[in-house]
Amino acid sequence: MSDTRKLSITVNGTTHNATVETRMTLVDFLRHELLLTGTHVGCEHGVCGACTVLVKGVSVRACLMLAVQCHGATVHTVESLAQGEPQGKLNVLQQAFQDHHGLQCGFCTPGMLMTLTEFLRDHPDPSEAEVREALSGNLCRCTGYQGIVDAALAAARKMREEVDESK
Repeated sequence: MSDTRKLSITVNGTTHNATVETRMTLVDFLRHELLLTGTHVGCEHGVCGACTVLVKGVSVRACLMLAVQCHGATVHTVESLAQGEPQGKLNVLQQAFQDHHGLQCGFCTPGMLMTLTEFLRDHPDPSEAEVREALSGNLCRCTGYQGIVDAALAAARKMREEVDESK
């Protein structure tokens, strides 16, 4: 007999109530129960960063966290980034990834985007070295990182400009 628990979790603004096995990881819950497949499963050891999501605003490896640990928490996945009108419009960071060739195969991209979402929120004017340090826990085999770093710096500039314009 498996051990289960009731779970109430808000993912991308929608509250979900479910009964889950206590051993189910957050990444498996997101992908298999909620069908949010943007969060990728890579190494399953917390090394590659492909499964990075924000829990209570902080980036975590969803492969290392149990779904039951998120009871009552707010989780944001990569699916939460593209919003507005038209529906699904890329956000500033996603657009910068496209404009600066910050992705190739795209497997690492969701984790990179979520890591950078938190980082740029907390560091609105980062240096290249700071961006590289922030990304040090996310592995990419395709890009060589320069396009990703360029995208992060461009997104930070654009976000600062938007803040200045709103004043």
